[in-house]
Amino acid sequence: MNDHRLFTVLDLAGTFAFAISGAVAARDRGLDWFGVIAIAFAVACGGGVLRDLCIGAVPPAGLTDWRYLAVAMAASVMTIAANPLVVRLAHPVVLFDSVGLGLFAVTGAQKAMIFGHNAEVAVLLGVVTAVGGGVARDVLLNRVPVILQREIYASAALVGAGIEVAGEHLGWLSSGRTWVALAACFALRYLSLRYRWNLPRSSARDSMDD
Repeated sequence: MNDHRLFTVLDLAGTFAFAISGAVAARDRGLDWFGVIAIAFAVACGGGVLRDLCIGAVPPAGLTDWRYLAVAMAASVMTIAANPLVVRLAHPVVLFDSVGLGLFAVTGAQKAMIFGHNAEVAVLLGVVTAVGGGVARDVLLNRVPVILQREIYASAALVGAGIEVAGEHLGWLSSGRTWVALAACFALRYLSLRYRWNLPRSSARDSMDD
């Protein structure tokens, strides 16, 4: 599989994973079918649209390529129609959000490098692509965005994007570094939730003592 095809497959897979996480979250909030589809599309394409605007890839692929809308709608319909199957999955929002996070961290960094940007920009836009959809979901559903909480979320995306960019500059095989980056991001995110790993936070008392 060549690099362009691998990028497209991974980007659509990330779109599908994030669309399911958005559809499940919207369904749990009691939204109607249109609301579920709208949230799913915003979650699935929000980060990619922001990335494309930043790198000058306009109009964004998420708005011009019919496959992104089709994948988001398919994920929404599957979530609505196959509700018992989705419910059987342990913590479906967390599972699909973790998968989407890894996929988009990698593809976001890849696209930034394809457009000729340096390593720092590629890593940053990998993180933006990965967390943008989750932020859109939480804001639209009136929740505190995960990225602002103690959970390891953006940090996991940073690790995945960093491995992808470092592997590119070190000359690693594209398929090999991509799967390593995906696995590292997903594992860090999922294990941090399973074992309740959190980033340290500063308390108000500490600030007053200083």
